Amino acid sequence: MHARICGTEIFYDVDGMRHVPVEGEMVKRPVLFLLHGGPGGDHSSFKPHVGKLTDVAQLVYIDHRGSGRSRDSDPESWTLDNNIDDLDALRQYFGLERISLLGSSYGGVVAQGYAIRYPERIANLILVATAPSNRFLHDARRIVQERGTPEQVEVCQRLWEGNFESIDQLKEYYRLMSPLYSLSSDPGTFEENWDIGIRNFEQLNRGFGGFLRTFDYTDQLSRITCPSLVMAGQHDWICPPNHSRLIAEKIPGAQLKVFARSSHSIAADEPEAFLAAVRGFLTYADAE
Repeated sequence: MHARICGTEIFYDVDGMRHVPVEGEMVKRPVLFLLHGGPGGDHSSFKPHVGKLTDVAQLVYIDHRGSGRSRDSDPESWTLDNNIDDLDALRQYFGLERISLLGSSYGGVVAQGYAIRYPERIANLILVATAPSNRFLHDARRIVQERGTPEQVEVCQRLWEGNFESIDQLKEYYRLMSPLYSLSSDPGTFEENWDIGIRNFEQLNRGFGGFLRTFDYTDQLSRITCPSLVMAGQHDWICPPNHSRLIAEKIPGAQLKVFARSSHSIAADEPEAFLAAVRGFLTYADAE
């Protein structure tokens, strides 16, 4: 399905009930918007694991403008600011006073920006394997130099410089880097997941070659007032856990959970622990 908002068409998919009959009354569940990584990824990576959360929330999968199954749009409009404002337009499109957000990786950057810009419109915030500023790039470069193979160090140059030239180059990057993104990765799973997803290497270039080099929410995180859960993988190379710790320190009352046996892909590396943490958080969260 597509929502026509802000001069573009955003793909969304909805799973789970909003109102649930429980012991003779209708109980309202949170509406949880799921924000994918990248830039230039899509929502498909959420469905195998995060999709199991329909027992505690109504899930709204979203592809950012120009990403995945969202319509083609002007590349000049592929900005962090537009991704943030698109979310609020979607909130209005669904007729909701407030929404809950789960943002993973780049989606967590968008989620932080939304919670800072629209604090009265967000009920609950879940940040997964993300960072509050451009300083994650420095740490990620250092870590791949320390942990990576020569091939991994070399292929990362395309990421740092934002100069992927084809989808085949992007696939080669993710194939080589898959063992660092997920401790549970294997070649068969990589090929299956790659075939399911839709990726936009030009969006990734614009992010890593542009706005991800300058964004910084660190001093604004104290404006976030909603209940917040921050989740990190102890072995995450691209968004190291020290960045999640900083987020949790800066957001008043935020909870922090670090997964000892996970890298960047926490939901894949420790699926049961990941789901338990999110369920526990949302069970006591306001629905709207």
